[in-house]
Amino acid sequence: MHTFISCYVHCVWSTKERRRLIITDLQQRLWPYLGGIARANKIAAVEVGGVEDPVHILLSLPSTLSISKAVQLLKGNSSKWPNKRRRF
Repeated sequence: MHTFISCYVHCVWSTKERRRLIITDLQQRLWPYLGGIARANKIAAVEVGGVEDPVHILLSLPSTLSISKAVQLLKGNSSKWPNKRRRF
């Protein structure tokens, strides 16, 4: 007997206080960065995008990862990234 698990999740989140921080220039770098975070955690980012705010991402999750953990990894790492880039 074989088991097949398919879990697709559409996640949407906005910036703190819904500030318009994700400008076009940042989007072009942020969307691939989110895809890289997903790949590093064995998550398939089927589609990443959005307009200015909010962020939309369609994920295919492995059976070993909860939705809350996947979102925590993506939001946590992506929120720190723009601040690190501004320091240089």
